[in-house]
Amino acid sequence: MPEAPKIAVLQESDQILAEKNKNKLQFIEEVTTNADDVQRRVLEEILTRNADVEYLKRHGLQGRTDRETFKHVMPVVTYEDIQPEINRIANGDKSQILCSNPISEFLTSSGTSGGERKLMPTIEEELDRRSLLYSLLMPVMNQFVPGLDKGKGMYFLFIKSESKTPGGLPARPVLTSYYKSSQFKNRPYDPYTNYTSPNQTILCPDSYQSMYSQMLCGLCQHKEVLRVGAVFASGFIRAIKFLEKHWPELAHDIRTGTLNSEITDVSVREAVGEILKPDPRLADFVEWECRKTSWQGIITRLWPNTKYVDVIVTGTMSQYIPTLDYYSNGLPLVCTMYASSECYFGVNLRPLCKPSEVSYTLIPTMAYFEFLPVHRNSGVTSSISLPKALTEKEQQELVDLVDVKLGQEYELVVTTYAGLYRYRVGDVLRVAGFKNNAPQFSFICRKNVVLSIDADKTDEVELQNAVKNAVTHLVPFDASLSEYTSYADTSSIPGHYVLFWELCLNGNTPIPPSVFEDCCFTIEESLNSVYRQGRVSDKSIGPLEIKIVESGTFDKLMDYAISLGASINQYKTPRCVKFAPIIELLNSRVVKTYFSPKCPKWVPGHKQWGSN
Repeated sequence: MPEAPKIAVLQESDQILAEKNKNKLQFIEEVTTNADDVQRRVLEEILTRNADVEYLKRHGLQGRTDRETFKHVMPVVTYEDIQPEINRIANGDKSQILCSNPISEFLTSSGTSGGERKLMPTIEEELDRRSLLYSLLMPVMNQFVPGLDKGKGMYFLFIKSESKTPGGLPARPVLTSYYKSSQFKNRPYDPYTNYTSPNQTILCPDSYQSMYSQMLCGLCQHKEVLRVGAVFASGFIRAIKFLEKHWPELAHDIRTGTLNSEITDVSVREAVGEILKPDPRLADFVEWECRKTSWQGIITRLWPNTKYVDVIVTGTMSQYIPTLDYYSNGLPLVCTMYASSECYFGVNLRPLCKPSEVSYTLIPTMAYFEFLPVHRNSGVTSSISLPKALTEKEQQELVDLVDVKLGQEYELVVTTYAGLYRYRVGDVLRVAGFKNNAPQFSFICRKNVVLSIDADKTDEVELQNAVKNAVTHLVPFDASLSEYTSYADTSSIPGHYVLFWELCLNGNTPIPPSVFEDCCFTIEESLNSVYRQGRVSDKSIGPLEIKIVESGTFDKLMDYAISLGASINQYKTPRCVKFAPIIELLNSRVVKTYFSPKCPKWVPGHKQWGSN
């Protein structure tokens, strides 16, 4: 008799879950079928509620909410165009500048402006919009991998440093904002958001303590784990490398049921204490697997019920696919959603597709979307340089969500509830197909970005300036830099930036190794705060490396490019290379290698916004 109520409750909860899933899938059907109507209503709602804000009045919208007037009078803008308004809000101006709702905080974008994170305004209700997108992921996934509600997800989730603007508003990364929100912390029980990591371990500001405690909890619950992941592929691989280094201490904790004394956060110790119990058999198992010479398939060996790895492997993260395949024994690599600091965008409705075939269906309720056609020639890098200011003709080329063409590439432009109007996100997307009347987009690249290891994004101009600062160290030796290129080396974890330098040596004095190390360090000091945080705090980026190559190397590089069909008249040295044969050619001609001897300066917080 005692068992009957449990079965009844289980059946009831299964029915409720099935009904929830059905409703979420029906929502996707409805908004993609009526995509244009939904988009029209979204724009109307944004413009109606913000009719009296200063920015819209200044451009002469005069309370109109129709698309035609909006597109005629409102300019397409970049961050630099609206930075004066952003700075006023950051410095404490509470008038209705961009949005009628109070700006609740700024989300710090990993894209950079003037070497610092961009500040994206947001409002309280955006948390509900983000939560809605999250709620669509598992009903979609459940169609392809049923039964995920019967176990747990082992996700390595972390908060990052935050600060306050001069006006007192929080400024922090979008995921830190979400993990600290009541929507995440006080979420009602949902079998799909049942993680091995207690909230306290995710919210621990010390990255070592957070990683250690999350890994320990994941090992303790290893049989319950049905899916594993992190936000980025790089973050998940970093977790596996952490296990490779610290498994003896983790196994000791499991054997004795006591938490390592290095974990000093009281709330973390309490939360882990509820999970960690003495388990010599599990400790033996962990030690047996981790002692093996090969770590191939370590994920499926330690977490045998894992169905897939949930990480972003599109864009620059695709460089990590071979490593993930190695550790997971070829488990499906799933990219579930597409989002940014500006706005959450869409979901992957075919989550088990190959990484190269990932496309995202933009959910029309998230924001008002427009698309600027991109025309380019294929080059050595996947970076696209786009003009900062659009001509009047280009402004007229923007098309609505339902009017994009299959196979065409576009730059994404958004109008959000939080006060961005016709804002160029900087992402280049290609139309891969359609879900009903809503297009599905493959992510191609971030415009202008040439180097990225983790959350960092370094563009060509920034790299050029950093190199320019570094070569001043060569002047006393009558030496100069004749050519250079770069690539992101992810063959080891953490990955690091590599620069190939070809020198012009006019003097006879040999250049000491310390000078080249100074060059490495100067470049790192010149890069943006996201890069420096990755080096200093997150440990997600390794020391920068300069490789000196033989004289004539870049002539060989040009010869090779021409042999592949490049025009000798239009050829210019690529500032970043990704093509394996080119990297092999450059590496074959390296004569000396130098690394940055120390970490660059970085402290939590930001410059005083608006104090330019």
